[in-house]
Amino acid sequence: MKKIQQILITLLLFCATFGFTSQSFAAQNTNDFSVAAKGAIAVDFKTGKVLYNQDGDTPMGIASITKIISLYLVEDAVKAGKLNWDDKVTISDYAANLSVAPDLSNVPLHKENEYSVKELFDSAVIQSANASVVALAEKIAGSEAKFVDQMRSQLEKWGIHDAKIYNASGLNNKYLGDNRYPGSSPDAENLLSARDVAIVASHLIKDYPDILKVSATTTQMFGANTQSPVEMVNWNWMLPGFINAKEGVDGLKTGTTELAGACFVGTIEKNGQRLITVVLNATDHKNNPSARFVETGKLMDYCYEHWQQKEVLKGGTKLPGQKEIAVTDGKQLKTSISLKDSVTLWVRDDLNENDLTITPKFDSKVKDNAVTAPVAKDDVIGQASVSLKGDELGYLEKAPTHTTDIIVDKAVEKANIFVIFGRRVENFIQSVF
Repeated sequence: MKKIQQILITLLLFCATFGFTSQSFAAQNTNDFSVAAKGAIAVDFKTGKVLYNQDGDTPMGIASITKIISLYLVEDAVKAGKLNWDDKVTISDYAANLSVAPDLSNVPLHKENEYSVKELFDSAVIQSANASVVALAEKIAGSEAKFVDQMRSQLEKWGIHDAKIYNASGLNNKYLGDNRYPGSSPDAENLLSARDVAIVASHLIKDYPDILKVSATTTQMFGANTQSPVEMVNWNWMLPGFINAKEGVDGLKTGTTELAGACFVGTIEKNGQRLITVVLNATDHKNNPSARFVETGKLMDYCYEHWQQKEVLKGGTKLPGQKEIAVTDGKQLKTSISLKDSVTLWVRDDLNENDLTITPKFDSKVKDNAVTAPVAKDDVIGQASVSLKGDELGYLEKAPTHTTDIIVDKAVEKANIFVIFGRRVENFIQSVF
């Protein structure tokens, strides 16, 4: 496997010499930007804001990107104390045979050896070792099929309901023979949408940031003291030292099958902002083995160049269309109101940051568009939600509410009983006549 990777890297160097690949990704204009892939999405890691979506909600083949679900469950088991990183894993006939299957990404596993959970975990990330994931699945759940049930359950917890998951590795079922998931077809393959992949990646990085240290590892020895030591070489060619290296990229996972094509879920941190990008089935992969990374780089540049977080509303701004509110039984019959805090939104450069939708929702203390005296300065009487017109991309999962309190600007004391009585008499007379 190492030899195959070295040949591919040599080929890429040749291609780069003649201009077939490039890391100088000049982001296109906002309106005509597209990714040469069947599906793609880009997300701000911290807020979950979707910055780009190209058919990102259609389930597609994800190949070895599947492993990020499996890796999450391994991390979960370690956190729960059900597993330790230095625990030894027994290798089954299934895992041993799969580990030497031709044309599959693997590290050799021998039944007479025991490998640590950490060794297998690292090989699944760096080398995309399919048999290593199978061995971990069997260690955790007793069988890969039971582990797949856990994978499906975890996806459901994250609100992913249209996933098709049949194995822990992402291989097509044709490679698994009698070990395929009960009831699944001989050629079934795992399917997720680009959005769903981004959701999994976001949870993995957020809950277990140590994954980035492993996914950023370019080379590492596996089985150094066994009969088959092998130097693993990361399949992510955007890492330092590789042909598609891009500063700030530190993960996450590639995937390739005939059905899925060339896929990559990437992550980059630049100027304190981390992005998660997903490119599924890069369309030029047959002509350019770097296609998935080229498109990922363009997508990353596009997001950084065309999106900024901006303060779209300053604290103290008056509520549009309603600068005052009536005060029942107050010394003054009205008082001014405003929005308490500033609001910051993601703004694309073709959107007008001042073109806002501000929707007020008053508390129960406001009746018939009036508050009852006494009211104090800075009393909260409701909230206003703020959104930017023209931005239809939304958020990765549940959209956060961009709200600010509606507050009273000036205190109003309660009028004395004689003033209140006089007003009511006056109002009665006016209603009659």
